[in-house]
Amino acid sequence: MPGKDFRLYRYRWVVLGVFMFVNLTIQILWICFAAITGPAASYYGVTDLQIGFLAMSFMLVYIPLSIPISWIIDTYGFRKAVSAGAVLMGVFGLARGVFASNYSLVVACTLGIAAAQPFLLNAITTVAARWFPVDERATASGLAMVASFLGIAAGMVLTPILFLQYGIGAMLLIYGGVAAFSSVLFVVLSREAPPTPPCEPGQEERALMLDGLKNMLKIKEIWFLLFLFLVGMGVFNGISTWVEEIVRPRGFSITQAGDLGGFMLIGGIAGAAILPALSDKYRNRKLFLLLGMTMSIPGLLGVTFAASYGIMAASMSMLGFFMMGLAPIGYQYAAEITFPAPEGTSNGLLNLAGQASVVFIFSMEAFKSPDGSFTRSLLAFVGLMVVCVFLIASLRESSLIKAQIADQQVVENTPQSG
Repeated sequence: MPGKDFRLYRYRWVVLGVFMFVNLTIQILWICFAAITGPAASYYGVTDLQIGFLAMSFMLVYIPLSIPISWIIDTYGFRKAVSAGAVLMGVFGLARGVFASNYSLVVACTLGIAAAQPFLLNAITTVAARWFPVDERATASGLAMVASFLGIAAGMVLTPILFLQYGIGAMLLIYGGVAAFSSVLFVVLSREAPPTPPCEPGQEERALMLDGLKNMLKIKEIWFLLFLFLVGMGVFNGISTWVEEIVRPRGFSITQAGDLGGFMLIGGIAGAAILPALSDKYRNRKLFLLLGMTMSIPGLLGVTFAASYGIMAASMSMLGFFMMGLAPIGYQYAAEITFPAPEGTSNGLLNLAGQASVVFIFSMEAFKSPDGSFTRSLLAFVGLMVVCVFLIASLRESSLIKAQIADQQVVENTPQSG
């Protein structure tokens, strides 16, 4: 229960809400070409790989920008940093719609949007720490991830519909307008921090960014998490980027491809809402990380071999629920085991590993079978996920979670006066 030195403010949900909105819209801008790879390649007169590059560019741009932007978030606050990213997103999102008929200008505008992404992604745990108590932070991070998954699902499902009805130009202009609107809302409604801390004294204190980075790289669990995010985001980004090509040899249409990508995202939305909340409720990070990775493996096997639309949809949903449901728990676990390193630093480091998965995405295209199948690449991902299961099993539980459990036990065992 909050005491006299700290309290919770209802406005935290407004701040989280506008933060979720900008994260939702940038994911639409990222993934919008994935479900129409073939038709977009024909429209621009380029190859499938060049259309795939529009999504992969987000990861390529993220890699050099991640650590500097984490420093900006930790030094100047998430409100200024995310506002800068939101403005970049809105301006270049609208510009991409205006110049939608020219592939070179679309690439240039996409690079501008990509530069905005780390300002948003790297602030997830910082927003949670500024406004939420420890036992709500995984939930808050999970809701931010839900927004990202909603954006990707919207991009997967709506893009084929908008493309078939209005064409690429109008589709990109609509998306750019939504991005600009969300950026204005964030700039107007967000706040850096509440008047008083939302947690016990000491839980909000953080070290300097460079000191925190140096110390966290000495922690074994961080290296395991980096590998986990590299593999997990490799699976997610790879399937999201190549979804239309993955299902094309099995006879599915672009609309079905978009729907299948949507099923994975709907599963991810449910997982990111449910699993972090359960992790907070039962005060356990390791167990839920292990559960998520283990149960993702059957889902990916289904995606690899399913020939029917129903089994494919079920497999996509299962993979999304467990694979993406563990991501916000991983963010929060990293923030807790690296305390007092800044949240933006651990958040950015994990995202850096995730975005480095662009290597896997290029490899998937390079090693696909002559008939266009991605079976070999998907089976390689299954093997890497098995390795992740063993790594998670060797993790230690979060010290902040253990301290919270110990404090609760003290309260329960203390005789009540009166």
